[in-house]
Amino acid sequence: MSRAKGNVAEERACDFLRAHGCEIVARNVYFKGGEIDIIAQKNGVVHFVEVKSGSGFEPVYNLTPAKLRRIVRGAQLWMAQNRLDSPWQIDALIVRDGVCEWLENITI
Repeated sequence: MSRAKGNVAEERACDFLRAHGCEIVARNVYFKGGEIDIIAQKNGVVHFVEVKSGSGFEPVYNLTPAKLRRIVRGAQLWMAQNRLDSPWQIDALIVRDGVCEWLENITI
């Protein structure tokens, strides 16, 4: 997928998260070994959100165990760098044909 299409999907994901009570804290947070698409907060919980989009296939299948491990590592680094001790979780937000599906608290 092109970066432009990815940006459109991430914008749609941010709008969706805001509509569901989240505050967007950061976007496109890079760290050694990866990136976190969106960091949001809702009800005292930090959400590290991986956005997957596409059509003609199931985008969630691009969320591999290795990718999840990198996101967890990035989340741990970000929490430590920001000296936060609040609950956090890894989420996926699937954008398919303009429709968003939020998969909360996914694990490996």
